Amino acid sequence: MFSARKQDPFFTSLHTIAENVRAAVHYANDFRIESIADLKEISLKMKDYEIAGDKLIHQLTVMLNKSFMTPIEREDILSLAIKMDDILDGIEGCIAHFEMFSFTEIDQPMRNFLGYITLSTDEIVKAMELLKKRELLSMRQHAILIKDYERECDEIQRSSIKQLFLREKDPIRLIKFKDLYEHFEDVADCCQSVANTIETIIMRNA
Repeated sequence: MFSARKQDPFFTSLHTIAENVRAAVHYANDFRIESIADLKEISLKMKDYEIAGDKLIHQLTVMLNKSFMTPIEREDILSLAIKMDDILDGIEGCIAHFEMFSFTEIDQPMRNFLGYITLSTDEIVKAMELLKKRELLSMRQHAILIKDYERECDEIQRSSIKQLFLREKDPIRLIKFKDLYEHFEDVADCCQSVANTIETIIMRNA
């Protein structure tokens, strides 16, 4: 169905969106929060990534509106782009909650959450690289890995909240920790939504 002789601008745009998401998540994963000033710094940087992501989505939407033909259904292109951007919105919102709570106490479950989310964005970029090459069937292995990482995050959420209620006696701290755990799990769910969309695209076009 596809010609691999020249790169499609829509697939190139999706790859660029994926790279921006990955860069934002890697920045968050690598950043070390030790003070309130650090919270402000990372919050501002994540907002920059989010704004850049919004611009990329807008550019893609304009391109879709102007194009008579697209390599796959335009609804699938836009859905994939928006679901990738949801990851970026989610991680930016999560960091915003850290700043809102003035919360600098990063525990191991939070690091584990972010580690799996980071791995998921790596797989998303790999999948978009294959999409640019029209190697749709090869994308499935990356979708499967993303779903595996989301299942790991499910387990982290269950075990971390269980331990939280066993150890934490301060109700305010309990609320803050639980809120942040749930935000991380929501981002992992966004990654799974990308994987589901990738599989739908494979099913319809491979």
